[in-house]
Amino acid sequence: MSSDTAPRGTPGTPLAPGEAPRHPRALAPGNLILTLVLSVFGAVVGVQLLATLGITPSTSLIGALAAMTLARVPLVLFRGFRSVHAQNLAQTSIPSATFGAANSLFLPIGIPFLFGMDSMIVPMLIGVSAAMLVDAWLLYRMYDTSAFPARNPWPLGLAAAEAIKAGDEGGRRAKVLGLGLLTGVAGAVFALPMSAFGVALIGGFGAMAAFGTGLLVSQYAHPLLGLDLGAMYLPHGMMIGAGLVALVQVGRSIVRARRTTAPRAGSAGAEGARDGARRLGRSMRLGLGAYLAISVLLAFGTGAATHMNPGMLIGFILYAAVAAFLHELLVGIASMHSGWFPAFAIALITLLFGILIGFPPEALVVLAGLTAATGPAFADMGFDLKTGYLLRGENADPAFELEGRRQQLIAAMTGFGVAIVVVLVSYRMFFDNGQTAPINAAYVAAIKAGPSAETARQLALWAVPGALVQLVGGRRQLGILLATGLLIATPMAGWMVTAGLAVRFFAPRLLGSGTKDDLEVFAGGAIAGDALYSFGNGVFKAVR
Repeated sequence: MSSDTAPRGTPGTPLAPGEAPRHPRALAPGNLILTLVLSVFGAVVGVQLLATLGITPSTSLIGALAAMTLARVPLVLFRGFRSVHAQNLAQTSIPSATFGAANSLFLPIGIPFLFGMDSMIVPMLIGVSAAMLVDAWLLYRMYDTSAFPARNPWPLGLAAAEAIKAGDEGGRRAKVLGLGLLTGVAGAVFALPMSAFGVALIGGFGAMAAFGTGLLVSQYAHPLLGLDLGAMYLPHGMMIGAGLVALVQVGRSIVRARRTTAPRAGSAGAEGARDGARRLGRSMRLGLGAYLAISVLLAFGTGAATHMNPGMLIGFILYAAVAAFLHELLVGIASMHSGWFPAFAIALITLLFGILIGFPPEALVVLAGLTAATGPAFADMGFDLKTGYLLRGENADPAFELEGRRQQLIAAMTGFGVAIVVVLVSYRMFFDNGQTAPINAAYVAAIKAGPSAETARQLALWAVPGALVQLVGGRRQLGILLATGLLIATPMAGWMVTAGLAVRFFAPRLLGSGTKDDLEVFAGGAIAGDALYSFGNGVFKAVR
């Protein structure tokens, strides 16, 4: 298995005078074989855990650890995996396959199955496969723009980067990371969401405070105040309001970047900002166009179009495309700051709007599947690109950075391709056993319940405070993060965020400002430890 994974410019490989570093190739034989093996494993595990437990674990670190392990095998054919960039490619491929197979493919096709519309399953699989690929490609295009800056936390990506760096460098960094790993595992053993603690150490302080507030309110509103937030549609309404304002803010950032850079067009910084704004605007137009095409494909391919008159069909296609696009943006913003993405809940919001509009059940099944398919791949690609960005020196060499991103995209698309094949050959086995993603039952129940004037009123009512919080918070995305916390029902998560913010506030004051870097490494370890324990525990429960 010769790998061609040790490019010039990586550790241990000297550069010739004036020679630029080369990034490992994702399609080099060794990298490709490892990518395929990891992707099959990740896709199978993802579908199995979603069907049995209703969760999809992050497998990112599994890929990194596999490459690190191979790098330590004393054989020439594994030498290329000593490159942290080769390890980054492995780390990119497996979560793409995991989230792609489970969240973007298996979950959506379970909705028509539960509705008794088996003839829609294969057309739905084709449509959501296309949506998943567009989803990941759009984040690749939008990454490091004003909407999704590389400097933002992307916590799971930071955790993977710290793990890979520690394995490569050793020393103090490895010790701090190891302490974080042990802390993360220990907390997870006692059912504490240590990823929430780790995220609070590295996320924006205001955003994390809003996120933690939402989590605490979600946990205690009913036991202390007797309020059922879900029945009130309070979290859903707030996300709608915050999401609409966020969309306007993204549009304004594009316009502002183009205006402010025009007078300084000669400077490199201005040119970069203008290119980013141009790339973001073009990506958004291309994305919306792609989702329009996919909506047409799904409407006619599934037969849903035959249940609507021409006016309603046009309205449905437009709404489905916009809903899918908004879903991925909101999921991306939430995951960029918090590491958590309430994809299931936001998909339910877009479905509720579709129900209120009055689309027929067949169209609503398509709508639920399409919106659920977008977002997870978008968020995961952001995490992976953040890992690569940190490993490549945070854009110290722009050409090397862009080449690395391209190779990561190829590795991710390979993982998504494997996910499509795995779901295609396995979905019938799960359906024959009555196994689908548990959240599908909520989508089906909402469709069968039909429209409600009270639901519409509650959504509109709570959209107002959501919009106001997002407006006041500006780029800190306080409204999105508050709504994200309200939509997540994870016990103790709010307290772990609070604990993380407290450590972050007091540690530099008690131990000195130099602890900031250690806290970031420790946070990466805590998130990694929580993810590894959750993954192992989930696999154990699924096969027991």
